[in-house]
Amino acid sequence: MNNHNIIESDLRWLTDSLADPGNTNNTTNMEESIWPTHYHNLTVAGINLFYREAGDPHKSTILLLHGLPSSSHMFRNLIDDLAPHYHVVAPDYPGFGLTTDPSSTTFEYSFDNLADVIEQFIDSLSLNRFYLFMQDYGGPVGFRIMMNRPELIAGLLVQNANAYEDGLGPDVQAISSLIEAQDTKGLDAAIDHMLSLEGIKEQYLYGVKHQERINPDSYLNDFFHMQQGDRRNIQNILFKNYSTNFPRYPEWQRQLRKLKLPTLVTWGKNDKIFTGPGGEAYKRDNPDAEIHLFEGGHFLLEEYHLEVAKLINAFIGKSEKQFSNKLRN
Repeated sequence: MNNHNIIESDLRWLTDSLADPGNTNNTTNMEESIWPTHYHNLTVAGINLFYREAGDPHKSTILLLHGLPSSSHMFRNLIDDLAPHYHVVAPDYPGFGLTTDPSSTTFEYSFDNLADVIEQFIDSLSLNRFYLFMQDYGGPVGFRIMMNRPELIAGLLVQNANAYEDGLGPDVQAISSLIEAQDTKGLDAAIDHMLSLEGIKEQYLYGVKHQERINPDSYLNDFFHMQQGDRRNIQNILFKNYSTNFPRYPEWQRQLRKLKLPTLVTWGKNDKIFTGPGGEAYKRDNPDAEIHLFEGGHFLLEEYHLEVAKLINAFIGKSEKQFSNKLRN
């Protein structure tokens, strides 16, 4: 990975300077506890794609796929929690975060194409086996990858990423109705609100139990990025393309039944975009799926990243043990 443009230097020297030189055990513990996030850019399909990476590449990999209107920034706390134990990778899609925006005249902004870019990104990093974490838009991107490349996926980590009609909340139903009615003015007004500062803030705060845990930097960062360049138009295009996901639900569900991948669902049950029943529905196609509903909202990790990290640690530990036993047999 020498061609990666690392824009944050490795801080592991700090480990050695803080640890007691005469205490080997202390040095080892410090090295295991400090895994700084590195920030990279990689050209994929002619797009300058930004991603975060942390942890030991020799350990199990977790690929984190973000939602709207966020970016890999939404995973910053979870990455810190998981990096001592896993290799963690989180890209920004075209039109989001710090990834460049190809012109909508030369790049078709659709969920098919977002998934294709991320699939090429996976191949560029030679990620041959990983746990797939999906939130919001990460669902339709990730499930397309699950359909195309199931052999890559060790397990699913689902956080308010919907694959069932059960989970379509009032916000999604309202947008769908506007699209079906071809109400362009109404749709534009709805998109304007969702991408406004107040609209983005609402997505972060609605349904949370501990509002004091929600860092304002999160929704301010999202708002800033959504104001850049042609992103208002790009998001309008993606909103209108979102309806292509609903007809795919049955095939995604069939694939879930077929693969029976180890699945951990963590869900903010007060989310009005994708409601709690959407999380519980995963049990229908995989009875062994582990479901945890939290007293929280759409951006669950802002409030419960430590709790989710603990669940992921236990879940992957169990899954990897089962995988190792399977290989022995």
